[in-house]
Amino acid sequence: MPEYLPRVVDKELALRLEAFGATLIVGPKWCGKTTTGEQQAKSILRMQDPDRREGYMATANTKPSLLLRGENPRLIDEWQVAPVLWDAVRTVVDQRQEEGLFILTGSTSVDNSKIMHSGTGRISRMKMYPMSLFESKESNGGISLKSLFNNPSLDIDGITSSLTIEKLIFAACRGGWPGALRRKSDAAKLLIARDYINNICESDISTVDGVQRNPVWTNMILRSYARNISTLAKKTNIFKDVSANADSMTSATMDNYLNALEKLFVIEDVEAWCPAIRSATVIRSGKKREFTDPSIAVAAMGLTPEYLQTDFKTFGFIFECLCIRDLKVYSQALGGKLSYYHDRYDLEADAVLHLDDGRYALIEFKLGSKEIEEGATHLLQLKQLIKKYNEKETQVPLREPDLLMVITGGEMAYTRGDGVKIIPIGTLRD
Repeated sequence: MPEYLPRVVDKELALRLEAFGATLIVGPKWCGKTTTGEQQAKSILRMQDPDRREGYMATANTKPSLLLRGENPRLIDEWQVAPVLWDAVRTVVDQRQEEGLFILTGSTSVDNSKIMHSGTGRISRMKMYPMSLFESKESNGGISLKSLFNNPSLDIDGITSSLTIEKLIFAACRGGWPGALRRKSDAAKLLIARDYINNICESDISTVDGVQRNPVWTNMILRSYARNISTLAKKTNIFKDVSANADSMTSATMDNYLNALEKLFVIEDVEAWCPAIRSATVIRSGKKREFTDPSIAVAAMGLTPEYLQTDFKTFGFIFECLCIRDLKVYSQALGGKLSYYHDRYDLEADAVLHLDDGRYALIEFKLGSKEIEEGATHLLQLKQLIKKYNEKETQVPLREPDLLMVITGGEMAYTRGDGVKIIPIGTLRD
């Protein structure tokens, strides 16, 4: 058995098993959900085992409770193959009134019409992403995001990253797929993401909800989405791009494909943060186009590490996707939720990270040191705008940001005289 690389969600899963009767782990295929669940499970039901699937399905159709027998926590892998198992799990949890009975994993969202009850209070949902740089042991973890929030004056000066730009580009192209890390050659590691794209186009896009979809169209949509990664591109622009090569595609059809890709946890756009500091018509409210892993965008565009080493402009957008993935992983236990801010005066924060206790950080992603000044200026201007708003709106003031951060692809961390933290992505952890 290959070595298990600890995941940030390990502790969260243990806590949820302590608090709830069952925990559902959701996320994209190949991100390690089953392996993570196995670490804490005492028995396993693999619904997609080809030798037993037919028998499992017959049992699920007649008496699904039989499939739930086994030592607890019992892992039910790819439970959505037999949606009736959801209600069977909920029923057992109700009957036994115990915690930590089941772990469910699934790579697709399930139509709620196929289950009788949401599972609220019985089945907890936990999102999982591909591996962050800290989990893949490429970030040294010298700077803890949690520690930064707990102590904004934390001394980070001089903490350095060993990730060169070449290594960072390769990590983004390879992605956070655990299977890729186990491959020996770089070529084999890069093949995982390309194969992931092929599986989505040829199979998953149709099996996700039983609706037959065109693999060629799926590929075109993914490619167009990838070309617009980390931008506020409108769906109409993406449709215009795709329909130029797919005459019979309608806007509604493309929306249908995009919904399927969301169900597969392939794309995950970032919502806008719209505080009352400006007129509502000034703040841009469209979604920022993102994938759950940067390697999906790289593979969809057919790019290579060698190419990206000559095109830092394109890699800058991919770098932002990588940073967003890692921030989602690192902030999950803190109840982190990511958005972005951008107004018509071009004042922006590439990301706004809100924690569930109200604290938040304004963040810019800048690949090189030359862009740091620009990023820091944006953050300070936005903080000042919030201060001015609070001077007028004393009744309902807006909380000022707890952290200002520029996350870079550079080498050394430091705190500027104005308080902005400059943090290499290769030093960050949860």
